[in-house]
Amino acid sequence: MKNLASMMKQATQMQAKMEAMQTTLEGISIEGAAGAGMVTVVLSGKGDMRSIKIDPSLADPTEMEMLQDLIMAACADARRKLDERAAEEMQKVTGGLNLPAGLKLPF
Repeated sequence: MKNLASMMKQATQMQAKMEAMQTTLEGISIEGAAGAGMVTVVLSGKGDMRSIKIDPSLADPTEMEMLQDLIMAACADARRKLDERAAEEMQKVTGGLNLPAGLKLPF
């Protein structure tokens, strides 16, 4: 019973740390860029787009396909950075505990 009580205490502590991590992630902004910074996208820690900036020189109607590609690339860059940041925060919470592949906490 002593081990069970200890495990329950650890689970409660981990839950509190997870909640703190979620709060931390909600407050961060991650910027992704493409085209040497001509397109930048800012995502929230939850992955919601907060802003997008496009260099006015890209507003050429004949270059719309390139602009669309740059927007996609900037979003992908921001998402990759967000995933890396979330993984770093998760490592802090789990103390290096190896979770099963594909398990994405807390999302």
